This record gives sequence, C-alpha cells and structure tokens, in this order.
Amino acid sequence: MHSAVFLIEFGAIILGLGLLGRVAGRLKFSPIPLYLLAGLAFGTGGLLPLGASEEFVAIGAEIGVILLLLMLGLEYTASDLVSNLKTQYPAGIVDFTLNALPGAAAALLLGWGPVAAVVLAGVTWISSSGVIAKVMGDLGRLGNRETPVILSILVLEDLAMAVYLPIITALLAGVSLAAGSLTLAIALGVAGAVLFVAVRYGWLISRFVSSDDPEKLLLVVLGLTLLVAGIAQQLQVSAAVGAFLVGIALSGEVAEGTHTLLSPLRDLFAAVFFVFFGLHTDPASIPPVLLPALALALVTAGTKIATGYWAARRAGIGVKGRWRAGGTLVARGEFSIVIAGLAVTAGIEPALGPLATAYVLILVVIGPLTARYTQPLAAWFAERRSPGGRSADPVPDAAAALPEPASRER
Repeated sequence: MHSAVFLIEFGAIILGLGLLGRVAGRLKFSPIPLYLLAGLAFGTGGLLPLGASEEFVAIGAEIGVILLLLMLGLEYTASDLVSNLKTQYPAGIVDFTLNALPGAAAALLLGWGPVAAVVLAGVTWISSSGVIAKVMGDLGRLGNRETPVILSILVLEDLAMAVYLPIITALLAGVSLAAGSLTLAIALGVAGAVLFVAVRYGWLISRFVSSDDPEKLLLVVLGLTLLVAGIAQQLQVSAAVGAFLVGIALSGEVAEGTHTLLSPLRDLFAAVFFVFFGLHTDPASIPPVLLPALALALVTAGTKIATGYWAARRAGIGVKGRWRAGGTLVARGEFSIVIAGLAVTAGIEPALGPLATAYVLILVVIGPLTARYTQPLAAWFAERRSPGGRSADPVPDAAAALPEPASRER
C-alpha cells in the first residue's frame, strides 16, 4: 500500500511538472517560479501535503543540484576559466561588492546574525545562468558585442562558487575556525589541482571517459560525478563543487556528448529540486517577508544593472549595449535556491527560506522584462532629458552579430 501511494504521489508530481513546463514554454518564460509554486502547494501548509514520496523527492533534489553543477562545468574549459579570471576579475569584484553586500546588510538589519548574512549575500549575488542563457537566446542576442561581457561575469560567479560553497557549508555545520579553514584549504587545493590537470591533461581524462556507445558514456560520467560529489561532501567541501569540477575536467566531444545525454536528466531532477525547496517553505510564512523580499529585489536589480553597465563600459561597449548587459544580469534562480536550501536544511533561520523563495520568484519574473526593456527605457529617458530630443551614443554600439565567443555557450 505504501509503495502504491508513493507511485501515485511521485507520478502526480512529475506529471504536474511536465504540464507546468509546457505552460511556461508556451508563455516563453522560465518554469522556475511555477516549480517553486508547485512545491509550496504540496508542502507543509499547502493545498495537498505529500507523505510517502517526500524522502525520495529529497534524494532526487540532491541529484538535481549535482547535475545542475555538472552541466554548468561542462559549459567551460579550464582555459576559459583561467582566461576569464585573469582579464575580467575587476568586473567580478564589482559584481560581488554591489550585489552580495545588500544581502548581507539585509540579514543583519533583520537581526539574523552573521551566518545568515553570509548565506543571504550569496542569494543576492549570483545571477541565474539558465534563465539568462534562455533569455539571450529568445531575444537573439547571443552574437551581440555585450554578450561576452555577460558570459564573463557569469563565469566568474560560477568559479567563485567553488570557494563560496565550502565556506557556507563549514559555517552552517558550525565547525571551528581551524576546521573551517582546513575545509576551505582543501576546497581551494582540489579546485586548483583540477584546473591544473584539466589544462594540462584534460585530453587524457576525456579519452578515458570517452565512448562511442551513449549508454556507456552516460553510465561512466554519471557514476564518476556522483562518486566525486560524494567524496567531496564527505570532506565537507560540497557535493556541488565536486560535480562542477568534474564538468570542467571534461572537454571536447565528450563534453558535448555528455551535455546532450544528461540534459533531460538535469531538467527532470532540477525541477524536482525546486519542488523540494518549495516543500520546505510554508506558504503562510511568505507574506510576512514579502515586503523585505520586494525591497531587496528592487535594490539588487538596480545593482545588477549597474554591474553590467560598468563591465560593458570597461570593455568598450556602446551605451545601448551597456544597458542591455545590465538588464540581462538581473534574474536570480537556481544558485540562489541552492544556497538558501543549504541554510534551510541546517535550520539556521526560519524566515530565510520564505524570503529567498519570494526574492527568487520576484526576480525570475522581473529578469526577462529588464533584459528586454532596460535599454529602451534608458533611451526614452535620455531623449526626454536631452535638449535636442535625441540621446547621444558616443561609442559605436555594434549590436550586429559578431563571431561566436571561444568558450562553449552557456
């Protein structure tokens, strides 16, 4: 009887997610907010709380995070990451300063303490790679001059996660300063070693994993990823970081083949992950934090626009491209929920999960709108303010397509 209830519940969840994804596709919108709302509906205090299948959903959610980070790592080569780190690190520093500090300040103002401040800083800092990539594709901007700038910022954020996630994992575990420093040292050492091996011997790793049989390739890559993620988690580094590093180490045809094979699995378990996060958020707890979440969303939408504008200006992009870059970076999504999910599991602050849910729901909806309308609105305001009724654009803004950037597309 228990197994029958489990199959019915889990089948209903998967079917519901498929229908919600179809609705989001028709609307040309990210399905993330719909998945979060589904989790709220099935969780504690929702319309139809789950019972038998919740434990399985928890395991599926953990696999979802691992696959999200693996696929993210597959988007880059180690040389891409090293090159971006050398040339674009000032943009990364500005991005961190403008977008992480408001989250930390908000947590401290709410009286949540320093650990929650570090967590909320990560929630407000990291843009959604998945939503942004989809928006740029839908708007036909993948060949624009500002696109490499946007991708560079996203790459730096992803690379920073290899350091940030072990830090919050140690903080949430409540380990001592010495143990936390050891965890961070291990994480940095492993990340550095993987980057070195991937740059020098990536072809050898890819040859070892490579197979003409899709079934064998899928089993080897998935098994290797779960094994490394488990070892990383055992070392209190972070399973997500382990998966990310596996993705970086793979390159060439292996990376492309793995991406094709694992994309459906990633989408399935990522959807389960968003539902699982919603399951642990009581809908009744969201209204009390809605105003702080809205205020934080508006502030950090502005700081992301400023970040993109500054980075594009530094790269010599015209005024229109600067505004487009800023507006495109606004959306938050999967990483913000991953970070908040760690805090919710650790139970450090009951209101943090609801606030993160509301925050992501707001920005994942606003993000595609700012990507589309920030530049036209800026041009309209400039026209209103200029004496001749037209705004000047001193730097040529070649929005026409340029050759594709060397790095693999996100």
